[in-house]
Amino acid sequence: MDPTTRVRRWIGSALALAVGTGLTIMGTAGTAQAADVNVAKNSGFESGLANWSCSAGSGAAVSSPVHGGAGALKATPAGLDNARCTQTVAVKPNSTYTLSAWVQGGYAYLGATGTGTTDVSTWTPDSSGWKQLTTSFRTGASTTSVNVYTHGWYGTSPYFVDDVSVFGPDGGGGPDPDPVVPATPAGLAVGSVTSSSVSLNWTAVSGATGYNVYRDGTKVQSASGTSATVTGLAANTSYSFQVTATNTAGESAKSATVTGRTSPTGPNPNPSVPKHALTGYWQNFNNGATVQKLRDVQSQYDIIAVSFADSTATPGQIVFNLDPAVGYASVADFKADIAAKKSAGKSVIISVGGEKGNVTINSDASATAFADSAYALMQEYGFSGVDIDLEHGINSTYLTKALRQLSAKAGSGMVLTMAPQTIDMQSTNTEYFKTALAVKDILTVVNMQYYNSGSMLGCDQRVYSQGSVDFLTALACIQLEGGLDPSQVGLGVPASTRGAGSGYVDPQIVKNALDCLTRGTNCGSFKPSKTYPGLRGAMTWSTNWDATAGNAWSNAVGPHVHNLP
Repeated sequence: MDPTTRVRRWIGSALALAVGTGLTIMGTAGTAQAADVNVAKNSGFESGLANWSCSAGSGAAVSSPVHGGAGALKATPAGLDNARCTQTVAVKPNSTYTLSAWVQGGYAYLGATGTGTTDVSTWTPDSSGWKQLTTSFRTGASTTSVNVYTHGWYGTSPYFVDDVSVFGPDGGGGPDPDPVVPATPAGLAVGSVTSSSVSLNWTAVSGATGYNVYRDGTKVQSASGTSATVTGLAANTSYSFQVTATNTAGESAKSATVTGRTSPTGPNPNPSVPKHALTGYWQNFNNGATVQKLRDVQSQYDIIAVSFADSTATPGQIVFNLDPAVGYASVADFKADIAAKKSAGKSVIISVGGEKGNVTINSDASATAFADSAYALMQEYGFSGVDIDLEHGINSTYLTKALRQLSAKAGSGMVLTMAPQTIDMQSTNTEYFKTALAVKDILTVVNMQYYNSGSMLGCDQRVYSQGSVDFLTALACIQLEGGLDPSQVGLGVPASTRGAGSGYVDPQIVKNALDCLTRGTNCGSFKPSKTYPGLRGAMTWSTNWDATAGNAWSNAVGPHVHNLP
């Protein structure tokens, strides 16, 4: 949307350094023999840092986050220290061991030295959830002890480790003490649903290393974390779900039962967009504006555009990565918020592009990749549609193909919005305008960005400056006279002076412009030749900047939009 509004996490230098060390990621080793044990001690950090030694005081035992049990290791790199934590384990010569650990957070490494053969290591970049690292090694002919370790990377954020395992023959030190059967999980709740799936989440259980999910009394899948999505369900059908906790000692009793009902099939499972609608962009990152969860988005907003999808190495393909900075405990919680907003009649859509986003759709293959991946996100998260906010040039031929393919998959209930810059809508010959007209039959609204542009031509060929009623009305007139239906035109403005580099207008100016276009009142020097009472409404960047300014924008513009003719 705006040069000041989007951030990306830095990974380049650290990744280059990591690759430079020559570390290799190895696959999981073969299944160990039944007599094998975990020769690591205090592997779940339930006894603090006992048996572990961390460089420069970099390690600490913490109670959250944990993968299993009640404890985990938090290690913090600082200066020239990479937060290396080690343990010496007793092993047998000429034996194979599988080394694994669950990690989360900053760059995390796992390895073994002194094996007597080839020392091994594996690593992973920053992760918002628990991820298992696994490698294996073979001891030498006279090796009776091996040093296993974890460490982070210089200058990066802390990393967490839990449930370390060095699985193989007992070297004389005995196994790690066996855990007890975990307690019954609590807090089981239903998240988002589709016509064929139900997502579930629950509270972590101390000492659990995994969970089993039951549907109508039958085990249907296992999970390593505290959420799961049960798929392959019939539409418009109720199911009962329970969950148990597991570890090497056994399985807990089943949790209390919850009921989830799949959504019905049909061409329009999404809530309808009101005749006059307020659109707000929600930031999936922290750039200094108020950090919100979707549940916190102000009730005045009818369309909530989640900003932004990310591109991949495959041209046209998009994915969505929930930023930990937003504060969700799990992706399931985020999906549950989408479902709740939809139940309240709101449309939650995924926005593609932004000031730094660059999704290339310039071929049949990339058009198909976009449609397939966008529909997959709609299915996975429950998004009602997509917003096209590409600011780096588009190809109208192939973007049109992509949007039509997506519409064919999603059905007539798909919400399709666009947020072109002013320069993109100055003429019906621009690629953006041509795209909007080419998909007019499936287009919900074009919320042009009336900011960060300087002075522009209106439909009367006169130049108008940002910040005035005339700027909004005379530029909207181009779209209204250029072929878009009034219901497909919205006024996009910043929510506060901090929301964009330039172009902020007082909410009263927005209200006056809406009145001028729909009622012919409160105009400036420019007055359209006719009124457009079906005008869709207004948009802002962003709900977060709106919240930062005390919701002044939505409190003023929202009721005005909803009371248009």
